[in-house]
Amino acid sequence: QVQLAESGGGLVQAGGSLRLSCAASGRTFSNIAMGWFRQAPGKEREFVAGISRTGGSTYYSESVRGRFTISRDNAEKTVYLQMNSLKPEDTAVYYCAAGKTAWVTSRAYDYDAWGQGAQVTVSS
Repeated sequence: QVQLAESGGGLVQAGGSLRLSCAASGRTFSNIAMGWFRQAPGKEREFVAGISRTGGSTYYSESVRGRFTISRDNAEKTVYLQMNSLKPEDTAVYYCAAGKTAWVTSRAYDYDAWGQGAQVTVSS
């Protein structure tokens, strides 16, 4: 198990960029996949991006592919989500999640640790 804390959220104009960071604690961080999910007002939590143990494999939801980039620094126990060309539809609380295994997955039940969330608001 790892403990996660997101940072870097805020208010940005449409077309702008933000970078979210997720700081993790726990000695097994480098052995597990990591992911980002988001929950918009009135919507259920949805998968955004995932990254494998070493960063060799990534996966994105269709809605963010080409605009968002997930990366990780295992030495610093940190995962990032670079968000470019932001749209009002990206407005949500973004959650960092730690996977149960080293493999990329979009299924919430394959993650067993969650951050508290970071608010991202994109104005039109």
